[in-house]
Amino acid sequence: MTLKIVSESRCFDGTQFIYQHDSSETGTMMRFAAFVPPQARQSRVPILWYLSGLTCTEENFTVKAGAQRVAAELGLLLIAPDTSPRGDVVPRDPAGSYDFGLGAGFYVDATQEPWSRNYRMASYIEHELPALVISELPADGERQSIMGHSMGGHGALTMALRNQTRYASVSAFSPICSPTNCPWGQKALSGYLGGNKESWRKYDSCALLEDGMRVNELLVDQGTADQFLETQLKPELLKSACAQAGVPLTLRMQQGYDHSYFFISSFIEDHLRWHGRRLGSAAAR
Repeated sequence: MTLKIVSESRCFDGTQFIYQHDSSETGTMMRFAAFVPPQARQSRVPILWYLSGLTCTEENFTVKAGAQRVAAELGLLLIAPDTSPRGDVVPRDPAGSYDFGLGAGFYVDATQEPWSRNYRMASYIEHELPALVISELPADGERQSIMGHSMGGHGALTMALRNQTRYASVSAFSPICSPTNCPWGQKALSGYLGGNKESWRKYDSCALLEDGMRVNELLVDQGTADQFLETQLKPELLKSACAQAGVPLTLRMQQGYDHSYFFISSFIEDHLRWHGRRLGSAAAR
């Protein structure tokens, strides 16, 4: 088996794993979390990917979101990757900032030195990790959906738009809706990809919609008390882009909620059941 078990814990009659493996894309050891539901003992089960935000690892969603109970009921294999390569060989932001470098891979394939060798999170999440999960775990590769939070919401939206036939559904919590139009995104995309803004477009959900990429529908939850709402997240840009593209968007502005996992845990069941219905879970309602 290519995967090494770091930890495993029984959880709602399923098992919560942390795995590690050598990655050819990042040139490092990578970790990811996998909740394997009890239904996997009888047959392969659909995959629901969760992409985390800035500073997070594979553990944040796993420990804080409270997703396992509903995933066990619905028979969903939850996969939560790390947010960047890690290790002594991996460059980090010389300034030590939280929004670039370690923990801030932005789900892109970097083209600029010194980032281009290791920071290949787009190819890792879109190609290498799915192949590994489908090969080594009881996963039904024909049934996949994706969701994420903040930087991971950006990742989920852009990956779904770039891989229009792969995912049955896509949703996000407080996503960075247009990285080309906010400070977090401009710093990351210029650092990883360079100054040619045309190369940024495939990592911007609004630009991808403008360029003709489509998904069947989107579900987005956004807290009205989110401290990053106006400066970094800008859901109004996604709303406008979806309207222009004719893509149905359910944008729920949740009164008084902030950017934290308290917000995510409040609405995670809605998202899991929404994905479950589109993945064909008989228990979804």
